[in-house]
Amino acid sequence: METHLHSAVAGTRSDTLLVFLPGAFLQPEEFEHQGFVSAVRSHRYATDVMLVDANVSYYYDQTFVQRLSEGVLAPARHQGYKSIWLVGISIGGFGALTHELLQPGLVEGIVVLAPYLGRRPLGAEIQKAGGLRVWQKPEGPPPDQEIDRKLWPFLQRYVSPETAAEMPPLYLGYGLADRFAPNHRLLADALPDGHVFTTEGGHDWPQWSQLWRDMLHVLPLPVLAPETPELEYAC
Repeated sequence: METHLHSAVAGTRSDTLLVFLPGAFLQPEEFEHQGFVSAVRSHRYATDVMLVDANVSYYYDQTFVQRLSEGVLAPARHQGYKSIWLVGISIGGFGALTHELLQPGLVEGIVVLAPYLGRRPLGAEIQKAGGLRVWQKPEGPPPDQEIDRKLWPFLQRYVSPETAAEMPPLYLGYGLADRFAPNHRLLADALPDGHVFTTEGGHDWPQWSQLWRDMLHVLPLPVLAPETPELEYAC
């Protein structure tokens, strides 16, 4: 995967790294154009930002998780980053969650904006059961091998404070008219207060940008010392 790094302060490396994963057919530089990087800067967070060219084809050929682990996260750890957060939009959010499902323990936090969470019939099945808090994974072999059959039981672990404590904190943002909103609401019900953000509108950059700005007020990220020179976000 090609990556593009923005350092919080020119010539230095922060201890914390935000890894941005774009949606399907979106370019990583759109995070810059839509104000995601400058929003981090405005909060004076002591975090470097890495934009990842996570092509949608990597999801289709099921190489995304391996590519992210070996091509992005492992080199970042080798460079000295102590805390890594994944920030994914749409299928990028799906990628962030499935990465934690299949390669647990490699990141310290996850932010998903309007994530794809799998097929609607499976979401409807969970909704019919009364939601993620009471839904029970069917006994026996699953009717198919689609990854969402594994993803929803994994997300259900956030319902219990005991099992959630073993997982990276998860923050969810979505538009109330998003086409994936029914599944988003299922996940939202499983997350603690302060971890879910909504806005009017659907599945597009205006909503994602607003959600990101709102979420930055509460994300537990380190802040630069007052005497730190003006941020440059050098490449």
